[in-house]
Order: sequence, then C-alpha cells, then structure tokens
Amino acid sequence: MLGRQCAFIGQVADDQLGQVFAHDIRATGIDFDVPPLGQEPPTARCLILVTPDAQRTMNTFLGASQFLAPHLVDKALIASAAILYLEGYLWDPEEPRAAMRSAIESAKAAGRKVAFTLSDAFVIDRHRDDFLALMEDGLIDILFANEVEIRSLQQNDDFEASVAQTATKVPLLICTKGENGAIAIENGKRFEVAAQPVERLVDTTGAGDLFAAGVLAGIAEGRPMDDCLTMGAICAAEIISHYGARPEADIKTLVAAKLG
Repeated sequence: MLGRQCAFIGQVADDQLGQVFAHDIRATGIDFDVPPLGQEPPTARCLILVTPDAQRTMNTFLGASQFLAPHLVDKALIASAAILYLEGYLWDPEEPRAAMRSAIESAKAAGRKVAFTLSDAFVIDRHRDDFLALMEDGLIDILFANEVEIRSLQQNDDFEASVAQTATKVPLLICTKGENGAIAIENGKRFEVAAQPVERLVDTTGAGDLFAAGVLAGIAEGRPMDDCLTMGAICAAEIISHYGARPEADIKTLVAAKLG
C-alpha cells in the first residue's frame, strides 16, 4: 500500500478462511505462492476484543501457520528482496522456526538485510537465548521492539539501559513507545520521532505492524532515518483511528503529504 513490491511466506489450510486470506492478500498486490495444507489443521485466526479505551486483547489460534515447513521457503524470492522481515511469534513452533533460520541463511548469503520483530514478552521469555544469539552472531540487521519487549529481552526494568544494551548488538534498533513516539539507534546514532496526532483513538490492533511497514518502506527507498520513523508514525496513526488492522485511508498519499 506504500508502493513497494512485497511477498508473504506463510501457511494457510485449504479451507474457506485460507482461501479468503489468500485472495485478499493477493488483491493488495502482495505475492503469496505457498501452497495450502489440507483442511486440518485449519487456517489460523485471531479473535480480538477491543475495549472502549482502545486497548485490545487477543485470543489466537495458530492452526496451519505453525506448520510452515523449511522447504516452502523460496530462496530465490528472499534473495530478490532488499529486506527479509521475520515475525517472532512464529519462533515458537518448531517447523516455522526452522523455516525462518533457512530464510535468514538465504538472505545473508545474498547480502540482504534481515529485520526481526520481538512480537511479545511471552515469546521473549521462551526464546530469549535464541534471540540474543542471533544478534551476537550478526544475523539481525534491524530489530523492532516496544518498551515492554526491550525490557523483557534484557531483563531490566530500565528502558534506556535496555536500549543501550541492545543497541550494541544490532546495526539498527527501533523501539516504539506508544503515544510517546519512537526511537531508533543506528550504529550508535540516536533518532527520535513524536507520535502523529490522532483525532480519535479507536483500536490499537496493528499499530506496531503498520509502524514497521512504514519504517521498512522508508529504508527500502533509501530515505533518512528521521523520515523512515515518521513514515512509521503516519501509518500507525492511521491504523489506530479505526477498527481493524488494515488501512482504510491511502497511506501512500498521507506519507507524500507529510514528506513528499
């Protein structure tokens, strides 16, 4: 939706929800060529309850998504991309964890950047050593986290200390701070951006995802880091202004109006 060419690697089942998902994601211009599994286990789904103050809680069923096999990772596809973006949630099940390790190898072999999002504190609690090892081994170029996640990663209640500890391990660390905006530490240099104003906060579902989308699109375009963070903030502000995790406004136009 920001004008970049994207592909998705994930697993759905051969059921109605899987067919709807595949149709919808392709309709947005995203390449999605992973063949569906059989009808069991069914396609993953997430029921989200949103409170009047726009907070949400999620009831997630991973279903077929936790059976993404390593052989389904298209190495040529990854080699053709500027950035590989990995979702920490799928580090939990064995098969997609192996698939993501394979994807990282392919990206690194092709000289591409690997971006990783920590996803949630419970994921970090289960896989902290793995995540830290990936960083120590130089396999993560861009790390996304929020305040809770970065503190959980370092097991430190001090946000700034946690940021400082982590920033030495990755070339680019990006941390969101909700209504307090976001920061990035790139090779020791700090950047900050305020949250974009929102007329009415409705639903925070997808805010982190859309923020990452804006930042990654900016990086792919070679924009300055300040602009990349602003793109993320614009996209996040759009998504929290209505229900659902897909933009309703033209976010490419919103970014152009702000940054050109």
